[in-house]
Amino acid sequence: MDTLIAGFNSVAVASVSDAVDTICGKRGFMDSMIKPRINDKRICGPAATVLETATDETLPPQHLLDLIDEAPAGSVIVVSIEGGEPNVAIWGGLMTAGAVANGHAGAVLDGGVRDLTEIRRDYDFPIYAHGTSPATTVGRYRTVASQVPVCVGGVMVHPGDIIVGDVDGVVVVPKDSAEAVLAMARDIDARELEQTKVILEERSLRKGLAKHGRI
Repeated sequence: MDTLIAGFNSVAVASVSDAVDTICGKRGFMDSMIKPRINDKRICGPAATVLETATDETLPPQHLLDLIDEAPAGSVIVVSIEGGEPNVAIWGGLMTAGAVANGHAGAVLDGGVRDLTEIRRDYDFPIYAHGTSPATTVGRYRTVASQVPVCVGGVMVHPGDIIVGDVDGVVVVPKDSAEAVLAMARDIDARELEQTKVILEERSLRKGLAKHGRI
Protein backbone atom coordinates (compact mmCIF):
# COMPACT_ATOMS: atom_id res chain seq x y z
CA MET A 1 0.00 0.00 0.00
CA ASP A 2 2.81 2.45 0.79
CA THR A 3 4.24 2.03 -2.72
CA LEU A 4 0.82 2.57 -4.26
CA ILE A 5 0.21 5.73 -2.21
CA ALA A 6 3.64 7.07 -3.13
CA GLY A 7 2.81 6.46 -6.78
CA PHE A 8 -0.47 8.36 -6.59
CA ASN A 9 1.32 11.19 -4.83
CA SER A 10 3.59 11.54 -7.86
CA VAL A 11 0.94 11.99 -10.59
CA ALA A 12 -1.44 14.80 -11.45
CA VAL A 13 -4.91 14.56 -9.93
CA ALA A 14 -6.37 15.44 -13.33
CA SER A 15 -4.53 12.46 -14.84
CA VAL A 16 -5.94 10.21 -12.13
CA SER A 17 -9.43 11.47 -12.92
CA ASP A 18 -8.98 10.77 -16.65
CA ALA A 19 -7.63 7.31 -15.91
CA VAL A 20 -10.61 6.44 -13.69
CA ASP A 21 -12.95 7.60 -16.47
CA THR A 22 -11.29 5.21 -18.91
CA ILE A 23 -10.54 2.18 -16.76
CA CYS A 24 -13.58 2.18 -14.50
CA GLY A 25 -16.08 3.53 -17.03
CA LYS A 26 -17.49 6.01 -14.53
CA ARG A 27 -16.53 9.28 -12.91
CA GLY A 28 -14.23 9.28 -9.95
CA PHE A 29 -14.21 13.04 -9.37
CA MET A 30 -16.33 14.50 -6.59
CA ASP A 31 -18.62 17.49 -7.03
CA SER A 32 -16.71 20.76 -7.23
CA MET A 33 -18.00 22.11 -3.91
CA ILE A 34 -15.86 19.51 -2.13
CA LYS A 35 -12.70 21.59 -2.01
CA PRO A 36 -9.84 22.62 0.28
CA ARG A 37 -11.00 24.72 3.23
CA ILE A 38 -7.85 24.94 5.38
CA ASN A 39 -4.89 25.01 3.00
CA ASP A 40 -3.87 23.86 -0.49
CA LYS A 41 -2.15 20.68 0.67
CA ARG A 42 -2.57 17.58 -1.44
CA ILE A 43 -4.20 14.55 0.16
CA CYS A 44 -3.61 10.93 -0.74
CA GLY A 45 -4.47 7.79 1.18
CA PRO A 46 -6.91 4.92 1.66
CA ALA A 47 -10.45 5.90 2.62
CA ALA A 48 -11.80 5.28 6.11
CA THR A 49 -15.51 6.05 5.98
CA VAL A 50 -18.34 7.24 8.23
CA LEU A 51 -22.05 7.62 7.49
CA GLU A 52 -24.25 10.20 9.22
CA THR A 53 -28.01 10.70 9.03
CA ALA A 54 -30.50 13.27 10.31
CA THR A 55 -31.81 13.04 13.88
CA ASP A 56 -33.26 15.19 16.63
CA GLU A 57 -31.44 13.15 19.27
CA THR A 58 -28.58 14.74 21.18
CA LEU A 59 -25.79 12.28 20.49
CA PRO A 60 -22.02 12.54 20.00
CA PRO A 61 -20.67 11.42 16.59
CA GLN A 62 -19.34 8.24 18.16
CA HIS A 63 -18.54 6.27 15.02
CA LEU A 64 -16.41 9.15 13.75
CA LEU A 65 -14.66 9.67 17.07
CA ASP A 66 -13.82 5.96 17.26
CA LEU A 67 -12.68 5.79 13.64
CA ILE A 68 -10.24 8.67 14.08
CA ASP A 69 -8.52 6.67 16.83
CA GLU A 70 -8.84 3.25 15.19
CA ALA A 71 -8.19 3.77 11.44
CA PRO A 72 -4.65 3.00 10.23
CA ALA A 73 -2.22 5.89 10.08
CA GLY A 74 -2.22 7.55 6.68
CA SER A 75 -5.98 7.17 6.19
CA VAL A 76 -8.16 9.83 4.62
CA ILE A 77 -11.25 10.14 6.81
CA VAL A 78 -14.31 10.39 4.54
CA VAL A 79 -17.60 11.47 6.11
CA SER A 80 -20.96 11.33 4.35
CA ILE A 81 -24.16 13.08 5.37
CA GLU A 82 -27.10 11.85 3.35
CA GLY A 83 -27.75 14.44 0.66
CA GLY A 84 -24.78 16.60 1.67
CA GLU A 85 -25.06 19.44 4.17
CA PRO A 86 -22.74 22.45 3.86
CA ASN A 87 -24.39 24.38 6.69
CA VAL A 88 -23.57 22.03 9.56
CA ALA A 89 -20.01 21.31 10.70
CA ILE A 90 -19.25 17.62 10.97
CA TRP A 91 -15.58 18.28 11.75
CA GLY A 92 -13.72 20.73 13.97
CA GLY A 93 -10.64 21.41 16.01
CA LEU A 94 -10.81 18.46 18.40
CA MET A 95 -11.28 15.96 15.58
CA THR A 96 -8.36 17.56 13.79
CA ALA A 97 -6.20 17.13 16.89
CA GLY A 98 -7.16 13.46 16.97
CA ALA A 99 -6.44 13.01 13.27
CA VAL A 100 -3.02 14.63 13.59
CA ALA A 101 -2.21 12.56 16.68
CA ASN A 102 -3.05 9.39 14.77
CA GLY A 103 -1.10 10.33 11.65
CA HIS A 104 -4.00 10.60 9.21
CA ALA A 105 -3.52 12.11 5.74
CA GLY A 106 -6.58 14.34 5.62
CA ALA A 107 -10.36 14.52 5.75
CA VAL A 108 -13.03 14.72 3.04
CA LEU A 109 -16.47 15.83 4.19
CA ASP A 110 -19.87 15.98 2.51
CA GLY A 111 -20.71 18.59 5.12
CA GLY A 112 -19.14 21.59 6.79
CA VAL A 113 -16.04 22.20 8.88
CA ARG A 114 -15.56 24.69 11.71
CA ASP A 115 -12.73 26.01 13.89
CA LEU A 116 -10.81 27.04 10.76
CA THR A 117 -8.62 29.59 12.55
CA GLU A 118 -7.56 27.03 15.15
CA ILE A 119 -6.93 24.31 12.57
CA ARG A 120 -4.85 26.61 10.35
CA ARG A 121 -2.86 28.00 13.26
CA ASP A 122 -2.20 24.81 15.21
CA TYR A 123 -2.31 21.95 12.71
CA ASP A 124 -2.37 23.07 9.05
CA PHE A 125 -4.22 19.82 8.41
CA PRO A 126 -5.79 19.33 4.96
CA ILE A 127 -9.58 19.21 5.02
CA TYR A 128 -11.74 19.10 1.90
CA ALA A 129 -15.34 19.97 2.71
CA HIS A 130 -18.72 20.90 1.28
CA GLY A 131 -18.66 24.19 3.19
CA THR A 132 -17.87 25.98 6.45
CA SER A 133 -20.21 26.58 9.37
CA PRO A 134 -20.10 27.26 13.11
CA ALA A 135 -23.06 24.90 13.68
CA THR A 136 -22.68 21.56 15.46
CA THR A 137 -24.14 18.26 14.26
CA VAL A 138 -25.26 17.41 17.80
CA GLY A 139 -29.06 17.42 17.83
CA ARG A 140 -29.14 17.49 14.02
CA TYR A 141 -27.22 14.45 12.76
CA ARG A 142 -25.91 11.21 14.19
CA THR A 143 -23.33 8.73 12.98
CA VAL A 144 -24.83 5.36 12.11
CA ALA A 145 -21.91 3.32 10.76
CA SER A 146 -18.21 3.33 9.94
CA GLN A 147 -16.15 1.52 7.31
CA VAL A 148 -19.18 1.12 5.03
CA PRO A 149 -19.75 2.34 1.45
CA VAL A 150 -20.80 6.01 1.43
CA CYS A 151 -21.65 8.61 -1.18
CA VAL A 152 -19.70 11.87 -0.99
CA GLY A 153 -19.81 14.58 -3.61
CA GLY A 154 -21.76 12.37 -5.98
CA VAL A 155 -19.27 9.47 -5.88
CA MET A 156 -19.44 6.18 -4.02
CA VAL A 157 -16.50 5.59 -1.70
CA HIS A 158 -15.69 2.15 -0.30
CA PRO A 159 -13.32 1.63 2.62
CA GLY A 160 -9.82 1.23 1.22
CA ASP A 161 -10.48 3.12 -2.02
CA ILE A 162 -7.65 5.54 -2.77
CA ILE A 163 -8.53 9.21 -2.26
CA VAL A 164 -6.41 11.71 -4.18
CA GLY A 165 -7.02 15.44 -4.01
CA ASP A 166 -5.50 18.85 -4.56
CA VAL A 167 -6.73 22.29 -5.61
CA ASP A 168 -8.20 20.73 -8.77
CA GLY A 169 -10.58 18.60 -6.68
CA VAL A 170 -10.94 15.14 -5.17
CA VAL A 171 -10.86 11.83 -7.04
CA VAL A 172 -11.87 8.40 -5.76
CA VAL A 173 -9.91 5.45 -7.17
CA PRO A 174 -11.66 2.09 -6.64
CA LYS A 175 -9.22 -0.10 -4.75
CA ASP A 176 -9.56 -3.05 -7.16
CA SER A 177 -8.53 -0.81 -10.09
CA ALA A 178 -5.87 1.22 -8.30
CA GLU A 179 -2.79 -0.32 -9.94
CA ALA A 180 -4.24 0.00 -13.45
CA VAL A 181 -5.37 3.57 -12.79
CA LEU A 182 -1.94 4.52 -11.50
CA ALA A 183 -0.22 3.01 -14.55
CA MET A 184 -2.49 4.94 -16.91
CA ALA A 185 -2.11 8.18 -14.94
CA ARG A 186 1.67 7.87 -15.20
CA ASP A 187 1.35 7.33 -18.95
CA ILE A 188 -0.91 10.38 -19.27
CA ASP A 189 1.57 12.52 -17.34
CA ALA A 190 4.45 11.33 -19.54
CA ARG A 191 2.56 12.02 -22.76
CA GLU A 192 1.52 15.46 -21.59
CA LEU A 193 5.11 16.28 -20.74
CA GLU A 194 6.22 15.31 -24.24
CA GLN A 195 3.28 17.15 -25.76
CA THR A 196 4.13 20.33 -23.86
CA LYS A 197 7.71 20.07 -25.11
CA VAL A 198 6.52 19.87 -28.72
CA ILE A 199 4.12 22.79 -28.26
CA LEU A 200 6.86 25.00 -26.84
CA GLU A 201 9.50 23.96 -29.37
CA GLU A 202 7.19 24.24 -32.38
CA ARG A 203 5.31 27.23 -31.00
CA SER A 204 2.12 25.49 -32.01
CA LEU A 205 -0.65 23.98 -29.93
CA ARG A 206 -2.05 22.20 -32.99
CA LYS A 207 1.24 20.42 -33.71
CA GLY A 208 1.48 19.22 -30.13
CA LEU A 209 -2.07 17.91 -30.23
CA ALA A 210 -1.50 16.21 -33.59
CA LYS A 211 1.59 14.38 -32.36
CA HIS A 212 0.27 13.06 -29.08
CA GLY A 213 -3.51 13.25 -29.48
CA ARG A 214 -4.30 14.49 -25.98
CA ILE A 215 -6.18 17.52 -24.76
